[in-house]
Amino acid sequence: MTNHAGHGHTSHGVHGVHGGAQPGGLSVSENGYTLELDSTILAAGVQPVSFRVIGPDGRAVTEFVPEHEKELHFIAVRRDTAGFQHVHPVRDEKGTWSTELTLEPGDWRFFADIHPVGHDGTLTLGIDAAVAGPYAPQPLPEATGIARIGEYTVALDGTLVPGEASELTLTVSRNGRPVTDLQPYLAAYGHLVALRVGDLGYLHVHPEGEPGDGTTAPGPGISFMAVAPTAGTYRLYLDFQHADIVRTAEFTVRTTEPAAVTSVNSVTAPGHAGHDHGHHTHHAHH
Repeated sequence: MTNHAGHGHTSHGVHGVHGGAQPGGLSVSENGYTLELDSTILAAGVQPVSFRVIGPDGRAVTEFVPEHEKELHFIAVRRDTAGFQHVHPVRDEKGTWSTELTLEPGDWRFFADIHPVGHDGTLTLGIDAAVAGPYAPQPLPEATGIARIGEYTVALDGTLVPGEASELTLTVSRNGRPVTDLQPYLAAYGHLVALRVGDLGYLHVHPEGEPGDGTTAPGPGISFMAVAPTAGTYRLYLDFQHADIVRTAEFTVRTTEPAAVTSVNSVTAPGHAGHDHGHHTHHAHH
């Protein structure tokens, strides 16, 4: 059987995950490491954001173990689950990270996915930020099992069962035809972030297979194993790269019941539809 590689962000490593474990990203500080923003009050629009990870010695951490080609993965999402962004900040020699985010008014949650040198495994730290302006929170999109991003359609197959490892497969098509030439992006064919609705806790997610392993096909299916710690509703965000552009497909999933597949013409709520990042990436393809 052919595996389909994806990359899932994990907060406690991908092995030895137990059902009911506390999801990551709920704390600004864990195991002596603290996420520190230069400012937790930001203006709307395209804004610079800078931060540091403070280590157990009280100093900014400057040494990290790269995970999926990057020392740090930074996730931003508004508390109503809109506005998802997955970016890769640049670090200076003193340990300050800098990036740009596109922010709309409201309450936001920022996550830093890291593996500090000297720490056993990865950590996901989370911090709140407020963006000034009139806030129009969006309703949670229905669980349709289908996401549309321009010419692309992504179908979700699989269910989340609380406390058990569950396989999720996301199948990508373009104009009705299966996509079989997904491009490796950060050493994977897909990146999945999963958040629990209500507190934005990170799920434990990990990929099946990887590009170049001799068995993993570049689409149309991308498979992940996920553990939902509790019953409830979760938001899934899949990043995939095709034709040199990274796009994001978004889903709402409720535990213990299959995602109901509806017409591909279904429309998600404003602010929640899958989106095209519009940025081109330059990776060598072998």
